[in-house]
Amino acid sequence: MNELKLGLIETRFANIIWNHEPLSSGELAKLAEAELGWKRTTTYTVLKRLCDRGIFQNLQGTVSSILPKDEFYALQSEKFVEETFHGSLPAFLAAFGTRKKLSARELDELQHIIDDMRR
Repeated sequence: MNELKLGLIETRFANIIWNHEPLSSGELAKLAEAELGWKRTTTYTVLKRLCDRGIFQNLQGTVSSILPKDEFYALQSEKFVEETFHGSLPAFLAAFGTRKKLSARELDELQHIIDDMRR
């Protein structure tokens, strides 16, 4: 799972791919240059690293995700709760709620999620 952890710059790069996929590697290099100020070689180096980690693939010059954005962030969230709160979502929510007041709308959304999970 550690191989799925992304740093800040890797996350920005990954979001470029997720937001534009599928895209050609040349198109990705142009986007990375415009958004991150990267040279083509930097783009290809980081892309290869993320492909080797099983997050993306570059098949015949077309870049796409192996791990969709939603699934990636779900795995990251699960890992955080597991490592920090011994896997207890209620403990996480209790800690979160001590620092940030949830709006009525957010509480309704959480209740809706809980109700869906009970079904």
